[in-house]
Amino acid sequence: MVPMDFKTAADALEDRKALVTLTTGSTELDKLLEGGIETGSLTEVFGEFRTGKTQLCHTLCVTCQMPISEGGAEGKAIYIDTEGTFRPNRLQAIAERFGMDPSVALENVAYARAHNSEHQMELLKMAAAIMSQDRYALIVVDSATALYRTDYSGRGELSERQMHLAQFLRQLTRLAEEFGVAVFITNQVVANPDGMSFAKDSTKPIGGNIVAHASTTRLRLRKGRGENRICTGKFSPCKILFLVGFFDTISMRFNGVIAFRFQKYSTLQHCQKPIANSLW
Repeated sequence: MVPMDFKTAADALEDRKALVTLTTGSTELDKLLEGGIETGSLTEVFGEFRTGKTQLCHTLCVTCQMPISEGGAEGKAIYIDTEGTFRPNRLQAIAERFGMDPSVALENVAYARAHNSEHQMELLKMAAAIMSQDRYALIVVDSATALYRTDYSGRGELSERQMHLAQFLRQLTRLAEEFGVAVFITNQVVANPDGMSFAKDSTKPIGGNIVAHASTTRLRLRKGRGENRICTGKFSPCKILFLVGFFDTISMRFNGVIAFRFQKYSTLQHCQKPIANSLW
């Protein structure tokens, strides 16, 4: 239930102490997020293709089923796929990595493929119905903006697109607050016309301020040298300002599970001196 009246800040603090965080499978990324992906709020990760967004979605679908003492939430997951990138065999490999029964892990993930933006919105109503019948801990939308890019094109439909996208994100936020689940969405990027092609940050996430304001925590994944990936925390209340991490995809070639290797740096000016690192 969503409270409709006032309460003291002390009560609000006690409520926040009861929030559960979902481990990402990476020790350093969990530290960056002060425990992991927070339940009861919306977390967005954006980046170009092959930066690990979908892999992170698959991982969370497994870790949310783990005991709370191990970084899970002892709940099921809902996965809304808009790009056709959902792969059950990846869930099996991740479940084996965490010592879980792959068949049980698959049974605890409710999957649906959205075919257009209206269907995507309708799936949220279906998600609310099934969450009222069982314990769910996570909703994944991969990606939240892909169908809106194709259903609404050109500047003439930009205002309508943003309005419908805002309504979709608002519904996600309501589900997070009402059912206490973690909402994890991925977002695509577009070339930034304001920046030069050789600039350090030549892309920006889709959705503009509508998506930015809806997200409680915002992460950016981008490609580093070779098979390395860099994770940047863009903003989050009472959390990180800027931390950088690398994850190594070499291990995926021999055990089927992508491995994050994050390195945290004290300042941007001294990125050559890692102060902590760990392997997934």
